[in-house]
Amino acid sequence: MIAIEDFKKLNIVIGTVESVEDIDGSEKLYKLTVNIGAETRQIIAGLKPSYSSVELVGKQVLILENLEPRDLIGLESQGMVLAASDETGKPIIIRPEKPVANGSVIK
Repeated sequence: MIAIEDFKKLNIVIGTVESVEDIDGSEKLYKLTVNIGAETRQIIAGLKPSYSSVELVGKQVLILENLEPRDLIGLESQGMVLAASDETGKPIIIRPEKPVANGSVIK
């Protein structure tokens, strides 16, 4: 269990995937460019097992925006796409039911 104050530390926002690039040598990772309203972020995400790059462009996703940047295979990831796992363990992105403004805060 965590206190509500700890949950409030997470800044989860809506972003739209603007571009997707394959990462050479990786069977799981894409390099995403995601518009989160006030800025655009580069996010390295393990979505390749479930989605083609074409499927992801234009999709709205939930982004953990205040995660410390992390180096993944030589590329900086500036956030995290939130996803669940299906019965086989493949990632399934979490999306809003209806389109909302980029940068909208999840409460």
